[in-house]
Amino acid sequence: MSLRVNNGVKYDYYPMLDGSTKQLVKQVRDGSIIKRFDKTPLPKASNDVVCPHFLELKWAYGCPFNCAWCFLKGTLRFLPTKTCPIVKDYKKIESHLNMFFDETVGNGYPNEILNSGEISDSLMYENNGRSFSKFILNIFDTQDKHKVLFLTKSIWIKNLLKLKVNGSPIISFSLNASRVSKRWEKRAPPIRKRIEAARQLWEVGYKVRIRIDPMVPIQNWNIHYRNLVDRVFSNFEPERITIGSLRGLQSTINNVIDKSWVKYLSENSNWGKRIDFNTRFSMYFDIINYLKENFDFKNIALCKETIRMWNKFRIDYKKMKCNCTL
Repeated sequence: MSLRVNNGVKYDYYPMLDGSTKQLVKQVRDGSIIKRFDKTPLPKASNDVVCPHFLELKWAYGCPFNCAWCFLKGTLRFLPTKTCPIVKDYKKIESHLNMFFDETVGNGYPNEILNSGEISDSLMYENNGRSFSKFILNIFDTQDKHKVLFLTKSIWIKNLLKLKVNGSPIISFSLNASRVSKRWEKRAPPIRKRIEAARQLWEVGYKVRIRIDPMVPIQNWNIHYRNLVDRVFSNFEPERITIGSLRGLQSTINNVIDKSWVKYLSENSNWGKRIDFNTRFSMYFDIINYLKENFDFKNIALCKETIRMWNKFRIDYKKMKCNCTL
């Protein structure tokens, strides 16, 4: 049961990573467009993963890029369309957003980030007649409190480049070592083109973040991931970098065709199978040190990592600021 409902907006109490409890929006109306991501329980045991409970903007589902390990292949397995991209009704999206803004803007409610790329690629609908980015930013421009996160592997940025840059959007590009991307990110644009797209958006004033996720311990992984970092910083400086390593829910593993990546997974957590702890630590340690020593870059977070891993780095996960947070 929700705590209360005001004007179609449902609230509930949520335990926060820092030990506090906040009354936050749970969902708008039926939750089909705006709903809090709360699938990861508050971590308690050392092998529990840390993940904040952000708001999802579920404007669509599915993805055209067919990455071998995509969790949507398990999540959407019962749908007849599987991972084929499906866009929801724009009028409903606008209606639910306006309810959310009317209820939360100007009354002391905390600022939120709405993630439009959790169950779809945020820029997958830019070349289909009615740009999602243009549509959604026109709505977000009516307020200056909440932000929208675009998470993407796409290079379809022409509509964003035409828009006036304001404070609402945060663009996050999912990147990987080129050899990893070529092997397992089946239809995604090449890494060099994604970096070029990120550079163009950064140059005109957008806040640009990157996710290096999932890192995979291929042969000479340290050389490949250092090369990726060099390529990024020779083009632009991200606002924030979030790194993560290969993991797979059992539902994902059961429903993918290419299982060649599963051989890297040997450890269990409350977020599926993962690469063994020592290998993950070595990859993170190398890339974090490389960023600090060569680019003096320290705004780094871990994605869906365990308490044990955060403690190993002596980082307070309760104060984390990762890709999906403000």
